[in-house]
Amino acid sequence: SAVRTSAPWFREAGIYGYERALAKRGLTPVAGVDEAGRGACAGPPVVAAAVLRPGKRGEIPGLADSKLLTPLARERVYAQVVRRAAAYAVVVIPASDVDRIGLHVSNVMGMRRALASLSVRPGYVLSDGFPVPGLDVPGLAVWKGDRVAACIAAASVLAKVTRDRLMVAMHDTWPWYEFASHKGYVTPEHQSALAMHGPCPEHRRSYVNVRKVDAELVVDQEEWVS
Repeated sequence: SAVRTSAPWFREAGIYGYERALAKRGLTPVAGVDEAGRGACAGPPVVAAAVLRPGKRGEIPGLADSKLLTPLARERVYAQVVRRAAAYAVVVIPASDVDRIGLHVSNVMGMRRALASLSVRPGYVLSDGFPVPGLDVPGLAVWKGDRVAACIAAASVLAKVTRDRLMVAMHDTWPWYEFASHKGYVTPEHQSALAMHGPCPEHRRSYVNVRKVDAELVVDQEEWVS
Protein backbone atom coordinates (compact mmCIF):
# COMPACT_ATOMS: atom_id res chain seq x y z
CA SER A 1 0.00 0.00 0.00
CA ALA A 2 1.25 3.49 -0.82
CA VAL A 3 -0.16 5.05 2.34
CA ARG A 4 0.08 4.09 6.03
CA THR A 5 -3.47 4.87 7.13
CA SER A 6 -2.85 3.80 10.73
CA ALA A 7 -0.41 6.62 11.43
CA PRO A 8 -1.73 9.27 13.88
CA TRP A 9 -0.91 12.13 11.50
CA PHE A 10 -3.05 10.44 8.82
CA ARG A 11 -6.11 10.28 11.08
CA GLU A 12 -5.65 13.93 12.01
CA ALA A 13 -5.53 14.90 8.32
CA GLY A 14 -9.05 13.51 7.88
CA ILE A 15 -10.50 13.35 4.40
CA TYR A 16 -7.40 15.04 2.91
CA GLY A 17 -5.01 12.48 4.41
CA TYR A 18 -4.50 10.37 1.29
CA GLU A 19 -3.54 13.36 -0.87
CA ARG A 20 -1.16 14.69 1.76
CA ALA A 21 0.47 11.30 2.29
CA LEU A 22 0.98 10.83 -1.43
CA ALA A 23 2.31 14.38 -1.80
CA LYS A 24 4.97 13.62 0.81
CA ARG A 25 6.16 10.82 -1.47
CA GLY A 26 6.14 13.02 -4.55
CA LEU A 27 3.12 11.26 -6.07
CA THR A 28 1.21 14.27 -7.34
CA PRO A 29 -1.12 15.45 -8.58
CA VAL A 30 -3.61 12.97 -7.15
CA ALA A 31 -6.80 12.27 -9.09
CA GLY A 32 -9.91 10.74 -7.56
CA VAL A 33 -12.45 8.88 -9.66
CA ASP A 34 -15.96 7.66 -8.81
CA GLU A 35 -19.30 6.83 -10.41
CA ALA A 36 -23.00 7.35 -9.79
CA GLY A 37 -26.01 5.33 -10.89
CA ARG A 38 -24.55 1.85 -10.57
CA GLY A 39 -27.65 0.44 -8.89
CA ALA A 40 -30.26 2.21 -11.01
CA CYS A 41 -32.18 0.30 -13.68
CA ALA A 42 -32.76 3.40 -15.81
CA GLY A 43 -30.65 6.29 -17.00
CA PRO A 44 -26.92 6.51 -17.66
CA PRO A 45 -24.17 5.74 -15.18
CA VAL A 46 -22.00 8.84 -14.77
CA VAL A 47 -18.29 8.79 -14.00
CA ALA A 48 -16.24 11.74 -12.77
CA ALA A 49 -12.59 12.42 -12.02
CA ALA A 50 -11.22 15.30 -9.97
CA VAL A 51 -7.84 16.73 -9.01
CA LEU A 52 -7.89 19.11 -6.06
CA ARG A 53 -5.37 21.89 -5.57
CA PRO A 54 -2.72 21.33 -2.89
CA GLY A 55 -3.06 22.77 0.60
CA LYS A 56 -5.84 25.04 1.78
CA ARG A 57 -6.67 26.12 -1.77
CA GLY A 58 -7.96 22.63 -2.49
CA GLU A 59 -10.13 22.24 0.59
CA ILE A 60 -13.84 22.17 -0.25
CA PRO A 61 -16.30 23.40 2.42
CA GLY A 62 -18.78 20.66 3.32
CA LEU A 63 -17.08 18.02 1.17
CA ALA A 64 -18.25 14.47 1.93
CA ASP A 65 -19.50 11.33 0.23
CA SER A 66 -22.28 12.50 -2.08
CA LYS A 67 -24.69 9.91 -0.65
CA LEU A 68 -24.37 11.50 2.80
CA LEU A 69 -25.29 15.00 1.58
CA THR A 70 -28.73 16.46 1.02
CA PRO A 71 -29.55 17.47 -2.57
CA LEU A 72 -29.09 21.16 -1.67
CA ALA A 73 -25.75 20.49 0.05
CA ARG A 74 -24.58 18.46 -2.96
CA GLU A 75 -25.36 21.37 -5.27
CA ARG A 76 -23.35 23.73 -3.05
CA VAL A 77 -20.39 21.36 -2.89
CA TYR A 78 -20.62 20.74 -6.63
CA ALA A 79 -20.28 24.47 -7.29
CA GLN A 80 -17.25 24.64 -4.98
CA VAL A 81 -15.57 21.66 -6.64
CA VAL A 82 -16.07 23.15 -10.10
CA ARG A 83 -14.66 26.47 -8.90
CA ARG A 84 -11.74 25.20 -6.82
CA ALA A 85 -10.56 21.99 -8.48
CA ALA A 86 -7.31 22.03 -10.41
CA ALA A 87 -9.03 19.81 -13.00
CA TYR A 88 -12.17 17.73 -13.37
CA ALA A 89 -13.94 15.69 -16.04
CA VAL A 90 -17.32 14.00 -16.29
CA VAL A 91 -18.27 11.10 -18.58
CA VAL A 92 -21.87 10.00 -19.23
CA ILE A 93 -22.24 6.33 -20.19
CA PRO A 94 -25.32 5.50 -22.30
CA ALA A 95 -27.64 2.90 -20.82
CA SER A 96 -27.23 0.97 -24.09
CA ASP A 97 -23.52 0.54 -23.33
CA VAL A 98 -24.40 -1.11 -20.01
CA ASP A 99 -26.60 -3.58 -21.90
CA ARG A 100 -23.99 -4.16 -24.59
CA ILE A 101 -20.78 -4.67 -22.58
CA GLY A 102 -21.92 -4.88 -18.95
CA LEU A 103 -21.96 -2.47 -16.04
CA HIS A 104 -18.48 -3.08 -14.64
CA VAL A 105 -16.72 -2.94 -18.01
CA SER A 106 -18.53 0.24 -19.02
CA ASN A 107 -17.74 1.80 -15.63
CA VAL A 108 -14.03 1.01 -15.92
CA MET A 109 -13.94 2.34 -19.48
CA GLY A 110 -15.71 5.49 -18.30
CA MET A 111 -13.19 5.97 -15.50
CA ARG A 112 -10.29 5.66 -17.93
CA ARG A 113 -11.95 8.18 -20.24
CA ALA A 114 -12.58 10.63 -17.40
CA LEU A 115 -8.97 10.40 -16.20
CA ALA A 116 -7.66 10.80 -19.75
CA SER A 117 -9.87 13.90 -20.19
CA LEU A 118 -8.36 15.76 -17.22
CA SER A 119 -6.48 18.90 -18.21
CA VAL A 120 -3.87 18.01 -15.56
CA ARG A 121 -2.12 14.67 -15.95
CA PRO A 122 -2.34 12.81 -12.61
CA GLY A 123 0.69 11.27 -10.96
CA TYR A 124 -1.45 8.92 -8.88
CA VAL A 125 -5.07 7.75 -9.02
CA LEU A 126 -7.39 6.91 -6.12
CA SER A 127 -10.55 5.01 -7.03
CA ASP A 128 -13.58 4.08 -4.96
CA GLY A 129 -13.89 0.39 -4.21
CA PHE A 130 -12.27 -1.28 -7.20
CA PRO A 131 -9.06 -0.67 -9.19
CA VAL A 132 -8.93 0.90 -12.64
CA PRO A 133 -6.71 -1.30 -14.82
CA GLY A 134 -4.88 -0.05 -17.90
CA LEU A 135 -3.63 3.25 -16.46
CA ASP A 136 -0.10 4.49 -17.14
CA VAL A 137 0.22 5.87 -13.59
CA PRO A 138 0.09 4.06 -10.23
CA GLY A 139 -3.20 3.85 -8.39
CA LEU A 140 -4.96 2.52 -5.33
CA ALA A 141 -8.52 1.23 -4.84
CA VAL A 142 -9.80 2.61 -1.55
CA TRP A 143 -12.56 0.90 0.45
CA LYS A 144 -15.36 3.46 0.97
CA GLY A 145 -13.07 5.92 -0.78
CA ASP A 146 -15.79 8.54 -1.21
CA ARG A 147 -15.87 8.84 2.59
CA VAL A 148 -12.14 8.92 3.32
CA ALA A 149 -10.41 10.56 0.34
CA ALA A 150 -11.20 14.14 -0.67
CA CYS A 151 -10.54 13.77 -4.39
CA ILE A 152 -12.82 10.70 -4.59
CA ALA A 153 -15.52 12.52 -2.60
CA ALA A 154 -15.24 15.45 -5.03
CA ALA A 155 -15.61 13.06 -7.97
CA SER A 156 -18.62 11.41 -6.33
CA VAL A 157 -20.37 14.76 -5.97
CA LEU A 158 -19.64 15.70 -9.60
CA ALA A 159 -21.00 12.36 -10.81
CA LYS A 160 -24.07 12.33 -8.57
CA VAL A 161 -25.18 15.91 -9.28
CA THR A 162 -24.64 15.48 -13.03
CA ARG A 163 -26.66 12.27 -13.08
CA ASP A 164 -29.48 13.68 -10.93
CA ARG A 165 -29.80 16.62 -13.31
CA LEU A 166 -30.01 14.27 -16.27
CA MET A 167 -32.72 12.20 -14.59
CA VAL A 168 -34.76 15.30 -13.75
CA ALA A 169 -34.53 16.33 -17.43
CA MET A 170 -35.73 12.84 -18.46
CA HIS A 171 -38.81 13.33 -16.31
CA ASP A 172 -40.02 15.92 -18.83
CA THR A 173 -39.89 13.31 -21.61
CA TRP A 174 -41.29 10.35 -19.65
CA PRO A 175 -43.18 11.87 -16.68
CA TRP A 176 -45.10 8.66 -15.91
CA TYR A 177 -41.96 7.01 -14.50
CA GLU A 178 -41.31 9.83 -11.97
CA PHE A 179 -37.57 9.87 -12.75
CA ALA A 180 -37.22 13.22 -10.97
CA SER A 181 -38.07 11.64 -7.64
CA HIS A 182 -36.32 8.25 -7.65
CA LYS A 183 -33.60 8.99 -10.26
CA GLY A 184 -34.04 5.63 -11.96
CA TYR A 185 -33.50 3.44 -8.92
CA VAL A 186 -35.81 0.48 -8.27
CA THR A 187 -38.45 1.88 -5.94
CA PRO A 188 -41.94 0.38 -5.66
CA GLU A 189 -43.34 3.40 -7.54
CA HIS A 190 -40.83 3.01 -10.34
CA GLN A 191 -41.44 -0.73 -10.63
CA SER A 192 -45.19 -0.17 -10.75
CA ALA A 193 -44.83 2.40 -13.56
CA LEU A 194 -42.46 0.09 -15.40
CA ALA A 195 -44.98 -2.75 -15.22
CA MET A 196 -47.78 -0.48 -16.42
CA HIS A 197 -45.99 1.35 -19.26
CA GLY A 198 -43.12 -0.97 -20.12
CA PRO A 199 -39.51 0.21 -20.44
CA CYS A 200 -38.44 3.38 -22.22
CA PRO A 201 -35.19 3.79 -24.22
CA GLU A 202 -33.36 4.83 -21.03
CA HIS A 203 -34.12 1.59 -19.17
CA ARG A 204 -31.32 -0.97 -18.89
CA ARG A 205 -32.77 -4.05 -20.52
CA SER A 206 -30.01 -6.29 -19.18
CA TYR A 207 -31.31 -5.72 -15.62
CA VAL A 208 -33.48 -8.51 -14.26
CA ASN A 209 -36.50 -6.39 -13.34
CA VAL A 210 -36.57 -4.65 -16.73
CA ARG A 211 -35.98 -7.89 -18.63
CA LYS A 212 -38.84 -9.51 -16.75
CA VAL A 213 -41.25 -6.71 -17.74
CA ASP A 214 -40.03 -6.92 -21.35
CA ALA A 215 -40.74 -10.67 -21.41
CA GLU A 216 -44.20 -10.22 -19.91
CA LEU A 217 -45.07 -7.60 -22.53
CA VAL A 218 -44.03 -9.97 -25.32
CA VAL A 219 -46.27 -12.71 -23.87
CA ASP A 220 -49.19 -10.30 -23.56
CA GLN A 221 -48.77 -9.16 -27.17
CA GLU A 222 -48.59 -12.74 -28.43
CA GLU A 223 -51.76 -13.64 -26.51
CA TRP A 224 -53.55 -10.56 -27.87
CA VAL A 225 -52.59 -11.38 -31.46
CA SER A 226 -53.63 -15.03 -31.11
